[in-house]
Amino acid sequence: MKFVFGTAAIAFALGLGAMPALAHHSAAMFDHQKKVTLSGNVKEFQYTNPHSWLLVMVKGQDGKPTLWSFEAEGPSTLLRAGIKFSTFKPGDKVTIIANPMKDGRPAGALLQATKADGTVFSPRPSGPIKS
Repeated sequence: MKFVFGTAAIAFALGLGAMPALAHHSAAMFDHQKKVTLSGNVKEFQYTNPHSWLLVMVKGQDGKPTLWSFEAEGPSTLLRAGIKFSTFKPGDKVTIIANPMKDGRPAGALLQATKADGTVFSPRPSGPIKS
C-alpha cells in the first residue's frame, strides 16, 4: 500500500512539474499563417535561456521608430544554427522575416535574419526561407 501511494505521489508531483514546461513552450500567440518582413537596426540581442530575443528598431509607416522584439530559440539551438552571442551587435542593419503576434503588438517568432552583408541566419530547424 505504501509503495502504491508513494508511486502515485511521485507521478503526481512529476506531472505538476511538467505543466509549466508545457505552458511555457506554447507559441499560440504567434500567427503562423502570416509572415512579416521588416528592416531596421539591432538594439540588443539577448542570448538567453530558455529563449533568446532580438530587439530591432524598425521605422514605422508614420516614420517613427518602433521597437520590435523577435523570439528565437535558446543559445544551444542558435549555436547549432551558426548564431553566436556576437552575431548581432547593436547598430547592425538587419532584415527580419517573422511570424507576427496575433494581437498586433510589434513582436514575432524569428524565422530568418539577414545582415547587411547578405549573410542569412535561420534559427529554426526548417532552415532559411525559400523565396
